[in-house]
Amino acid sequence: MRNFAAPYAALIAAAFLLAACTGGDGSGGDETAAAGPPPMPQPITMASRPEATGGEAKYIEYCIMCHGPNGMGTGLLGRRMEVSLLEARDNLTADYVISAARLGIGNMPSIPRGEVSDEDLQEIADYLAAGPHIEPTPAGGPQ
Repeated sequence: MRNFAAPYAALIAAAFLLAACTGGDGSGGDETAAAGPPPMPQPITMASRPEATGGEAKYIEYCIMCHGPNGMGTGLLGRRMEVSLLEARDNLTADYVISAARLGIGNMPSIPRGEVSDEDLQEIADYLAAGPHIEPTPAGGPQ
């Protein structure tokens, strides 16, 4: 009968040695790597922007979950645009926002009238077209 424990014991010993070698003791190690990535930004909600009204409030209600700093739409948009956050853009027209929302664009699905009314979408489009409303975040930068 073969002894299967010997190879596993060697692997376990190697794992402990590797862990001991990579553990940071503060002497010349990369402290930022040990700290991990920066925390995620807090989600933007009406509670965090209580002064929002009109198109801004509707943008927060319907769009910011994907197009804000935590949203998946931001990352996809960031690969194509110099400024990835919609509220930071200065080159959007209301007609473009409405077309993109109703027809869908790239990975963004179309938004039917049953989810966002024409009136609400017009307010959102007018709000974004009047931008920028926040400090621009360059694509590829922290979001």
